[in-house]
Amino acid sequence: MRLCRRKFLHLAAGVAALPAMPRIASALDYPTRSVHLIVGFAAGGTQDTVARLIGQWLSNRLGQQFVVENKPGAGGNVAAEVVVRASADGYTLLMVGFSNAVNATLYENLSFNFIRDVAPIASIVRLPNLLVVHPSVPAKTVPEFIAYAKENPGKITFASAGIGAPNHLGCELFKMMAGVDVVHVPYRGGGPAMTDLLGGHVLAMFESIPVSIEHVKAGKLRALAATTETRLDALPDIPHWLILSLASR
Repeated sequence: MRLCRRKFLHLAAGVAALPAMPRIASALDYPTRSVHLIVGFAAGGTQDTVARLIGQWLSNRLGQQFVVENKPGAGGNVAAEVVVRASADGYTLLMVGFSNAVNATLYENLSFNFIRDVAPIASIVRLPNLLVVHPSVPAKTVPEFIAYAKENPGKITFASAGIGAPNHLGCELFKMMAGVDVVHVPYRGGGPAMTDLLGGHVLAMFESIPVSIEHVKAGKLRALAATTETRLDALPDIPHWLILSLASR
């Protein structure tokens, strides 16, 4: 996980300047009270984990609390609407993820225009995924998993953080490129999805490395591949570039 830390040195001035450019004094004083950081998914998932790390980092450096609030629903749209309708004073921030960009085209009747109504402040993290399966799945490699899925059409369940979430699109891309029939099971966040995966209620998931790696190391999940350019130092035996390897089939 790579945090663009330097960009956060300019976060305070940037946030305050967005709604009130002439008010230089306000920008320099920001923040003077608690800031709410809104997350569009349930606790325990990728966005929630990153938000809490960043919130603590900002609290320590700016001297005010950055309070993480989870507003799950509609693939992050509920949280986005909360922020859009809040006062444009820099005290209500949105943890934006991949799904927000997808939602701009996936949903036709939103009450807001994400591109127009939300102003970006900083890019903070890049998170590749692992394809992980419950240990009850007999496959130990991607080719074995594809073969197992083809032998059991419609019986392999893929969890996701919700419609339009990265792990949902990863599931759909996997289905298309591997030519398999698997079932997508959306949740209200990566946390509940991971809980059910660990319990064997669903069988597979694309999930970010920070959320899934400890479960892999503990033997509670099996990692089949990483969506990275090179092998992971933390999991050197896991193949990388799953998508490219599928495309070459």
